[in-house]
Amino acid sequence: MTAMNLMLMGLPGAGKGTQAERIVDEYKIPHISTGDIFRAAIKNKTPMGLKAKGFIDKGQLVPDEVTNGIVKERLSEADTKVGYLLDGFPRNMVQAQALDQIGQALERELAGVINIHVDPSSLLERLTGRFICRNCGATYHKVFNPTKVKGICDRCGGTEFFQREDDKPETVKKRLEVNIKMNTPLLDFYKQKGLLHEVNGNQAIEKVFADVKEILDQLK
Repeated sequence: MTAMNLMLMGLPGAGKGTQAERIVDEYKIPHISTGDIFRAAIKNKTPMGLKAKGFIDKGQLVPDEVTNGIVKERLSEADTKVGYLLDGFPRNMVQAQALDQIGQALERELAGVINIHVDPSSLLERLTGRFICRNCGATYHKVFNPTKVKGICDRCGGTEFFQREDDKPETVKKRLEVNIKMNTPLLDFYKQKGLLHEVNGNQAIEKVFADVKEILDQLK
């Protein structure tokens, strides 16, 4: 049986977080998200964690070799013997190549890469639709969760709403562009290696997971 050594990719808003939770629950493998392992490595004062802290404290970006070192420390832990789900790593080709070497050294090579694909224009609608009641902070979405009565907050009856900077169309568009530019070479790299599996993320959550599960059950 192949160990479930997986990587999850997808643009912001594609539903990666939701699918990650389901994969981890279904296959009982640890979810290795770079944010979490950074925090844990710093808290546990691991050699790489201390290095990373030095850069973060100065407000600098953590270099690839330190990020790679932290991932290697995490993948060396016993719970990854059954598999793992990588999320947020690698972010560039240097990290992808390092992951290849780490996988070989630890005998934890990737078995599959799942990319949850959603058309960027749909993501723009998903990500820019959120608005918040200025009075009570209730959150709504133009398409998926509008107010019952247009322009009136369901919770407090307030009529003033605002959008967070992060949710404004120009900010979201830039974020998507940056992510597309970053992901494209990685997707090509894993496609050439025969590891890439594309899943249509423009479906109900259950259907997306059913498609993911079908791929993963074949990898076992």
